[in-house]
Amino acid sequence: MALVQVKPEQKVIALRADMDALPIQEANNVPYKSQNDGVMHACGHDVHTTSLLGAVRILHALRDEFEGTVKCIFQPGEEKLPGGASIMIAEGVLENPAPVSIFGQHVHPPLPAGTIGLKSGIYMASTDEIYVTVKGRGGHGALPQDCIDPVAITAQLIVTLQQIVSRYATPSIPSVLTFGKINSTGGATNVIPNEVKLEGTFRTMNEDWREEAHSRMKKIAEALAHSMGAACEFNIVKGYPVLFNHEELSAKTKTWAIEYLGADKVVDLPLRMTAEDFAYFSQAMPACFYRLGTGNAAKGITSPIHTDTFDIDETALETGMGLMAWLAVQELGVE
Repeated sequence: MALVQVKPEQKVIALRADMDALPIQEANNVPYKSQNDGVMHACGHDVHTTSLLGAVRILHALRDEFEGTVKCIFQPGEEKLPGGASIMIAEGVLENPAPVSIFGQHVHPPLPAGTIGLKSGIYMASTDEIYVTVKGRGGHGALPQDCIDPVAITAQLIVTLQQIVSRYATPSIPSVLTFGKINSTGGATNVIPNEVKLEGTFRTMNEDWREEAHSRMKKIAEALAHSMGAACEFNIVKGYPVLFNHEELSAKTKTWAIEYLGADKVVDLPLRMTAEDFAYFSQAMPACFYRLGTGNAAKGITSPIHTDTFDIDETALETGMGLMAWLAVQELGVE
């Protein structure tokens, strides 16, 4: 964490950058590629950190032109629950001095470098991890009558749980339930295993519905398994909350971004079902989380985040650091 402090009794605002990586082997052949096998900045967190470091330098150079304090938060652990934001907040990062608002940015390859995008209000989904174990009774694949097949039960469970979204969720509330991993213990082409493990994610835009969905999923899974003679352990690891961009601060951010970049460089974004632990900051104070364009189709820089070929047009760094500093000065008020 860094402070650009001018007058301690004046207004305090915060800028945040995350700085962890992903377990991906980088495929890019560039001078700045990852030097660690199996670890890659495939979500642009190195861009976020670099941009905030650049903003610190700019703000320090301009310290006589604005009043107040800019608290610059370098946050680890965004990619893995429980998330570094919640831990830093619990440890007092938003105290002494306490900011009244906060800005964060994230790379966005679909937008060209030199542009940004944002959305006021609810923007990103909550995220929860789901871990299920279906316990049956294994045996020979040719003698299913002597077994309680957890594979067949799990298959039915996956289909049934999709009705949580399609038949219980209010259609106006975006919700996603996805199972991305399934493993059996001891199974083979002719062996019915004793148990099957299932892992997935649940995401939505409404905290009340989120709690209701958790309860419904657990009850349905346990009841279905029991009805077929099996047992089910259904565990939900609650993750990040819904990310909410404060309407007034977001409106000001859009105006200031247009002043800095031009109207054609600032776009409106739709809802996004991905999640971000910046959401914890947005629960604590007025917050604005916007997207930094990093793509360049002419240079072939188009790969999405979380891929082994993710890269950026490095001119985006100029926008990233300059805009963060500009927003901070505007929010504090120019002398």
